[in-house]
Amino acid sequence: MQDTQPNTTYLKDYRVPDYLVDNTDLHFELEAKVTQVRTRLKIRRNPKAGDGLPPLFLDGVDLQLFSVTLDGIALSSTDYQELPQGLSIPVEKPEFVLEIHNSINPEENTSLEGLYLSNKMYCTQCEAEGFRKITFYPDRPDVMSKFTTTIVASKDHPVLLSNGNEIGRGHCEDGRQFVTWEDPFPKPAYLFALVAGNLEHVEDVFTTARGRKVKLQIFTEAKNIGKCDHAMRSLKNAMRWDEEVYGREYDLDIFMVVAVDHFNMGAMENKGLNIFNSACVLASPETATDSAFQRIESIVGHEYFHNWSGNRVTCRDWFQLSLKEGFTVFRDAEFSADLNSRAVKRIEDVTLLRTNQFAEDAGPMAHPIRPDSYMEISNFYTLTVYEKGAEVVRMIHTLLGADGFRKGSDLYFERHDGCAVTCEDFVRAMEDANQVDLTQFRRWYSQAGTPVLDVTDQFDESTGVYRLIVRQSCPVTPEQKDKLPFHIPFAMGLLDSTGSGIALDKAGSTQLVLEITESEQVFEFNGLRERPLPSLLRGFSAPVKVRYDYSLEQLLFLMSHDSDTFNRWDASQRFAFKAMNQLQSAYQEGLSLELSPELIVAYRNILLNKELDPALVAEIMLLPSEHSIAEESVSIDAEAIVAARTFARKSLSCALIDELKERYAELDIERPYSPNAKDIAERRLKNICLEYLCVTESADALDLAQCQFDSAGNMTDSAAALSALINYGNDQYAEQAIHQFYDRWKEDTQVTELWLAQQACSAKRGTLNNIKALMQHPAFELKNPNKVRAVIGGFANRNFQQFHKNDGSGFEFVADQVIALDKLNPQVASRVVIPITRWKKYSGELAGKMKAALLRVSNSGELSKDVYEVVSKSLVN
Repeated sequence: MQDTQPNTTYLKDYRVPDYLVDNTDLHFELEAKVTQVRTRLKIRRNPKAGDGLPPLFLDGVDLQLFSVTLDGIALSSTDYQELPQGLSIPVEKPEFVLEIHNSINPEENTSLEGLYLSNKMYCTQCEAEGFRKITFYPDRPDVMSKFTTTIVASKDHPVLLSNGNEIGRGHCEDGRQFVTWEDPFPKPAYLFALVAGNLEHVEDVFTTARGRKVKLQIFTEAKNIGKCDHAMRSLKNAMRWDEEVYGREYDLDIFMVVAVDHFNMGAMENKGLNIFNSACVLASPETATDSAFQRIESIVGHEYFHNWSGNRVTCRDWFQLSLKEGFTVFRDAEFSADLNSRAVKRIEDVTLLRTNQFAEDAGPMAHPIRPDSYMEISNFYTLTVYEKGAEVVRMIHTLLGADGFRKGSDLYFERHDGCAVTCEDFVRAMEDANQVDLTQFRRWYSQAGTPVLDVTDQFDESTGVYRLIVRQSCPVTPEQKDKLPFHIPFAMGLLDSTGSGIALDKAGSTQLVLEITESEQVFEFNGLRERPLPSLLRGFSAPVKVRYDYSLEQLLFLMSHDSDTFNRWDASQRFAFKAMNQLQSAYQEGLSLELSPELIVAYRNILLNKELDPALVAEIMLLPSEHSIAEESVSIDAEAIVAARTFARKSLSCALIDELKERYAELDIERPYSPNAKDIAERRLKNICLEYLCVTESADALDLAQCQFDSAGNMTDSAAALSALINYGNDQYAEQAIHQFYDRWKEDTQVTELWLAQQACSAKRGTLNNIKALMQHPAFELKNPNKVRAVIGGFANRNFQQFHKNDGSGFEFVADQVIALDKLNPQVASRVVIPITRWKKYSGELAGKMKAALLRVSNSGELSKDVYEVVSKSLVN
């Protein structure tokens, strides 16, 4: 590890920028090795920054500087100071024009920040601090400027795109061409975008509520042009939804999306020119699974919604990242829920939160949704900021109601349009619009960790009084020992012995949202004739853990009768956790394993219940993953977790084999593919039945999978069958399917990424030797984040069994990849290292071996800020 620690940036040290940039004119002459960048900035002293004329500092990294001109006068190198992180220029008057000429090397830019090449296409990624890799500039979100961009390129790159509306194009004397774009809305540099390449596009028109015509274009390489229709439909749906639900209308004449193969993130909301990871925008029934279709719909919606919640109103500083991301994730979740199964969407989101974000809260990088400090801001593009941030917004929505939340969002957009603001401004708008006090609620923005609600109850038969006692606490997290009580909306209901909801107030409501604000509170319900069964945290109304000592019988009752769909699923999860905890204990004690008969009966009843939504049946049938079980464990025993879950799955598959065959046959119907909610649900349940059947590794089941693999008319069924053959088939079944699938799809980048991930995530096929072999395959590329996520990420994050081998080889492998990736792409490296940072939660020798791998990364030499921050905090905290 480097001897000097990178600087830490603190929220408490924020100060307004010394200078503002009213206009930014950019001129690019694109060449792979030497791209010329000429920048003209109209700058003025910020009146809020105080008196005097301090030196102007412009951020700049990896730039070749040629000239600096101030108000038309060329400066010599003695007139300014060029520093490792930027440029310092003495200033003598409050308003001036600064011109800079520098060059950059897109071809060598493997960090994929700033301007770089992807398959010979020029593209940019400037969030969070990528613009400083393009030119010298005050690269911070609270400096907002109107941009005009001219792009000059050879005829090999006929499509030249940037933000805003096109205002000019033509040809240069040397045969090159140029296009000029003007963005009329002030924006920070992180929203700048440029794309140049040999691209094709699909086009459509959206008519806004006020009758304006907006041109919509999706650009991609020619080979992928047939995969844009779903994204276009999703975009139009998102535009209409945002008008109807939030009253937000699009503001430019054109909205463009570009698909890029090499991209660190899912997508980027650059004003008017969204750049997408190809995997998050391209889809056809033959090449994309149902989950891919739904993910694309969600991400397209997310990036479009940013036009208001992120672009028109943006962040004052990067500590406020959840201001735009938490709000927009909530918006995209509601959009997806309205277009699909709301219950299943909620289950999927909560599963992600509980399994991964709760682990983040319990780990060395735990932080509030608005962190107090960071060394590298890229490390805080986390599930805490995004997903937990969305849950915090959802809690405000729950407390205020839909109408109150809409009033608050209207006021927020009205007050702050064109401004860079804070999380406090968002909450204050909600308060002012509804005349409420959310002072205590603000603790969600400043306190880290997952609150725990310990719930007990009492019933007095003589008086008919039922008491619910709720105690809240929050575990210690790094740098935060003592936590004040949170303000928690706690949705609940009470069920009588028939499973009916009990009226809880004079209006006859069978569900109430209790507001938990103290360390301990007692809620009384009067006039009850019998002891009720509580249904707690309905709809997952807050990102907390609830501890209530349900018996198996009570959980079965909730599974069968609770009117809250989420809680029916949650009861099944609690039931499964109890059963697998028993199996783990038996395995650790060397006893014979036996799955709870009640669990088998419960799953049989669910599977055969034709009145239930197949989407809900599918979610219930999925046992909690190894990672979910690990997150629930006080000390992780990886071997026992694998043994318990493997035994449970085999026991269920053997006990329910006839019911599984019956349900599979009912759902195995040939019909044209459609990504609608009903068809997705039925395919999902069908393929879960197929997987359970194949768990037995019987020839009949594997033949069924092979038949589906051979005849599948869509990628969902094909990929499910391939997964079954890879995970449960013998070498003949598996190898034949693996080669056959690759031979058919080797020219399709997105499908080969799926193919790589299927193998890397397989407990049977994803051995370390096979992972290393995949990295030598022509389909793999270490410089491509999607391929890294598919193979290395798939192995470390989803192949629980092979990653946790007792010899620690999985940890050593990840350490090797982090060291190599850190020299290419620090952002990706800092994410790959995460699975070996949670060593303290493991039991036995695994903890020591995981820590040793982390230490090897630490001692490997000069580390990027990205990796240094994660590793150093993991070894200390």
